[in-house]
Amino acid sequence: MENLEHLLERNRTWAKKMTDADPDFFKRLSQQQSPSYLWIGCSDSRVSANEIVGLLPGEMFVHRNVANVVVHTDLNCLAVIQYAVEVLKVKHIIVCGHYGCGGVKAALDNSKYGLIDNWLRHVQDVKHQHAAALDALADDTARFRTLCELNVIEQVLNVSRTTIVQSAWERGQELAVHGWIYGLEDGLLRELDICITCQSELSEKYLNAVAASN
Repeated sequence: MENLEHLLERNRTWAKKMTDADPDFFKRLSQQQSPSYLWIGCSDSRVSANEIVGLLPGEMFVHRNVANVVVHTDLNCLAVIQYAVEVLKVKHIIVCGHYGCGGVKAALDNSKYGLIDNWLRHVQDVKHQHAAALDALADDTARFRTLCELNVIEQVLNVSRTTIVQSAWERGQELAVHGWIYGLEDGLLRELDICITCQSELSEKYLNAVAASN
C-alpha cells in the first residue's frame, strides 16, 4: 500500500505558510468558528468550496454530497443546515452545482452504478419534471448543461422548503438561499437567477430561474 507521507508533508508546508503569514491564525481558529456562509455542493474533487471563492478555513461551513442534492429525509444534510442556521447564524446558504457533474450525467443517461443509483434517482426526478424543456434542446451537451442548472434550482427550492429555513424566516432571521453553478472549464462561478430571502418569493423566483435556464 502506498505511503501517504507526501500528503502529511504538504500539510506541514501549508501549516507553516499560514503561521508565517499570521502567527495567531490557528489559535484563533481553534477557539471559534463564525462563518457567514453555508455551502451545499458536490463531492467532486475538482470543486473545493473554500478555494474557489478565496475564503480561509473557518469562513465557510460546508456540506457536500454526490450531485449536491438536498432531500428532506437526509438527516445528515438537515443536521448541517440546522446547525448552520440556528447555531452559527449564517446569513447565506449557497447551493452550488457544476457543469460536467458525473452524478447528473449518470442520471441523464440512465447509467447504472449500483447503490448510488438510488441517490441519483432524485436527479432523475428533476430530469423527468423538466423532460419537455430538456427534449426541446438542440443536443446532448445542451441537455447536460441545462440539467446541471435545473438540479441546482430544484435543490434551492428544497432548501427553502425545509422546516429549518421556513422557521428562520418566520422568526425574522436574515437568511438568503442562493443557486450557483461552477464551470470546470474556466474556474468561474455563475449565479442562476435565483436568490430566495423569504417565503413569499419562493414560487416566483423558482419559476423565473427555470425559465431562464431553458
